[in-house]
Order: sequence, then structure tokens, then C-alpha cells
Amino acid sequence: MAHPKRKTSKSKKRMRRSHHALRSRDITDCSYCGEMMVSHRVCTHCGHYKGHSVRKETEQL
Repeated sequence: MAHPKRKTSKSKKRMRRSHHALRSRDITDCSYCGEMMVSHRVCTHCGHYKGHSVRKETEQL
């Protein structure tokens, strides 16, 4: 198996790992009900996505 000839410096290692950072989620307003929701996901409050009802309403007992 291959072995490195030189030690990888802290700066090179950190530059390589700079893409591993977590990003915050994009939060937008639902166009149907106005609640805050994660973009590109179905609204958890009303069940709409891009103006269409995606989630079926549950029956009230």
C-alpha cells in the first residue's frame, strides 16, 4: 500500500476539509398559508408544495 512521502500540514488538511462544514437550512414562507417552511419541501402546516395539495388531509375523529 502507498505511503505519503511528507507529512500533510495542518493548513493543507484544513483546506481540504473546508467543504465538510454544515450549512444552515434555507427557510422560506409557504406561498399557500404563509407559515415558515424549509425550501423545496412540503409545508408541514398545510401540506402544499408549489401551489398543489400534496398531503391528504386526515379525518377528524
